[in-house]
Amino acid sequence: MVGTMVALPPFIRPTRMTKRSARPAGRPPTGDEIVLDAPDARLSPVLVGAGRGEYRAAADLLATTRAAAEWENHDRYVRRLAAFARSRPEWFEAWRAHAPEDAGTLLVGAQLAVDHAWPSPARTELLREVSPLITAAARADDRDPVPWRVALDHARGSRAGHRYFGELWEAAVRRAPHHYGCHVAALRYLASFRRDSHDACFDFAERAAQDAPADSPVQALPARAGFGYLTDGRGPEVPRARLHAAADRAIAFSARFPAADPWPAEIRNKLLYVLLRLDRWEDARAELYRIGPYATSFPWERFAEDPLGHFLQVREHLLTAACAPAPAGLIPVSPAPLGEHGGHAAAGDH
Repeated sequence: MVGTMVALPPFIRPTRMTKRSARPAGRPPTGDEIVLDAPDARLSPVLVGAGRGEYRAAADLLATTRAAAEWENHDRYVRRLAAFARSRPEWFEAWRAHAPEDAGTLLVGAQLAVDHAWPSPARTELLREVSPLITAAARADDRDPVPWRVALDHARGSRAGHRYFGELWEAAVRRAPHHYGCHVAALRYLASFRRDSHDACFDFAERAAQDAPADSPVQALPARAGFGYLTDGRGPEVPRARLHAAADRAIAFSARFPAADPWPAEIRNKLLYVLLRLDRWEDARAELYRIGPYATSFPWERFAEDPLGHFLQVREHLLTAACAPAPAGLIPVSPAPLGEHGGHAAAGDH
């Protein structure tokens, strides 16, 4: 690790972390109750209205979360509305025509443009054209860290250098020091930097988690680094103790929230994969209970065309097979190449 630090981005620093334990949980609901990527109670009526062509509720939701500095929800809603706009572009065009300078319109438009460019073989060139949209979104509300998260994703996709990325990172954390989306963007940039980056990813994630409040999703960032290592299959080996410590910290975070809460669902689904790869069957069953009916596309879309079906297979095996090894392919070691299963969402999945 010492020999690689000089070449790493300046926001990376090594650290150590403490171990936390999970608390036991019960069994999850029946399989026919499981849903994929279910919106929460605030987003659900907005999406229903959007399906009818309405956009004012979407603008109001983003304005409300921005005014209250609910940055995690704000970011999540921007992503979900951009995803809806990909399938219903006429809906977003009507919204943009009505309020072209609205901060929410600008931010969803910037996210949508990055998403459009990401899967293209000409990604780097296309992303250069997106920069003015991100700048406009950032200027619309100087407090909002989410345009800076979009800018961090954009910088990774356009292969920006460390100095420029570091400037974006500093601007992002000035606005929200513990914003999970920005931290994931930085982690993914670091992971893309070099083949032996896993130690640096863990250093960054562990330090961020130590500095973050106990109820911040950044507590699960080391497990996100663990997921990256477990699905990468390259670079030097990461000690198992470090992987287990990352899982313990994410379990402790998950246990702070009620079971079957949609808010931490994506973190819990990712954690479930990590626990299975670590052969922590009882912890995985406990996490399955906390997931409840809320399956999420990430991470399962990275391994199968049908993420819900794959999650249900994993779930069934976990509940019925005790500690028996999973069938080949059920708990995959590595994802499909980008551009196949789930490659479309690679700009910002976490």
